[in-house]
Amino acid sequence: MQIGRYKLKNNLVVAPMAGVTDRPFRMLCKRMGAGMAVSEMVASNSLLYGSEKTKRRANHEGEVDPISVQIVGADPAMLAQAARYNVDHGAQIIDINMGCPAKKICNVMAGSALMQNEKLVAEILEAVVGAVDVPVTLKIRTGWDKANRNAVNIARIAQSSGIQALAIHGRTRACAYTGDAEYDTIRAVKAEVNIPIIANGDITTPEKARFVLQHTGADAVMIGRAAQGRPWLFREIEHFLQTGTHLLAPHVGEIQDVLIAHMHDLYDFYGEHTGLRVARKHISWYTKGLPGSAVFRHRMNQLESVDEQMQAVTEFFEEQKTGSERLLYEGEMAA
Repeated sequence: MQIGRYKLKNNLVVAPMAGVTDRPFRMLCKRMGAGMAVSEMVASNSLLYGSEKTKRRANHEGEVDPISVQIVGADPAMLAQAARYNVDHGAQIIDINMGCPAKKICNVMAGSALMQNEKLVAEILEAVVGAVDVPVTLKIRTGWDKANRNAVNIARIAQSSGIQALAIHGRTRACAYTGDAEYDTIRAVKAEVNIPIIANGDITTPEKARFVLQHTGADAVMIGRAAQGRPWLFREIEHFLQTGTHLLAPHVGEIQDVLIAHMHDLYDFYGEHTGLRVARKHISWYTKGLPGSAVFRHRMNQLESVDEQMQAVTEFFEEQKTGSERLLYEGEMAA
C-alpha cells in the first residue's frame, strides 16, 4: 500500500474519529499493527489555530510515519490554508473530510454535505492539492442518501484533481451509522479509478476484513469503532490475512499493561484533569464484555483521581486473571 512517497507496512488503516484518534491512540494502534492512523479532524477555520485543542491535535511528537492529518471545512481557500498550516506542523499526508455525517458539520456544508456539490468538491480538491507538496487523500461516503449515491463521480473528480488515495465509508450521509454498510459502491469505484481505494464501514473481525478486501478489490481497509478498546485488532487481522489462522486471545496481563500505558499517555498528553476524563471512555471500551465489567464501569465514572483510576483498573485485571490467563469475554467458553 503506497500513498504518494509513503509505503505503508500493511493495508490496515485507523479511521479518523473525533474525540478518539488523538496522538496516544494513533501511536498505540500503530504499535499494535496498523499501517497508518489518520488524526481526528482539525477545523480549517484559521481562528481556531490558537486554541489549546487545535494545538494538541497538531502535536505529532514521537509519532511513527506517515503522519496523516484530516482537515474539515467548506471553503477552498481556507482548506488550502489549513493544509499548509498542518504541513508546517509536521503533517506528511493531508486528508480531506467529506465523510462526516454529524449535523453540526453538515449544517455548515462541510463533511459529507459537500458530496451534494460536485463543482465545489473539485474546487476544494484542486485548491488543497495545489497548496502543499505532500500527498492529499480524501474520505467520502457512498453519497448523500440512497437515491443520490455519487461516489463514482466524486472518485473521478478526486483522481483528476491529484488525490493520492480515497477512503470510502459504505454508507450514505443519510444512513449515518445505522443499518449495514454496503460494499458494492466501493467495488464500483475501485473498477473506475486507478488511485488506491480504502474500504471502511463495519469491519469488525479478521474474516470481515478479508471479505471486504476480496469483495471490493480495495487496496486497504479502514477500521474505526471496532478498534475502540481493542487496538490489537490490527495485528489479529494482519495475521489472519497472511496465514488464514487466528491468533490466540491476548493474555490478560498484556492488555492490562497496554491499558495502563495508554492511561499514562493520556494523562501526559491532556494533563491529569482532562486525561482522567478521556481515559474513562477508553477504560469502558477495553473492559466491555469482560466478567464483572458493568459494575466496574459504573464505579469508574465516580473516581476523581488518577491514582484511584489506576488502582481500580489494576484490581479489575488482577481479578480477570483468576478466571482465565487470556482475555475471555462473557459468553465465550474457556479453552
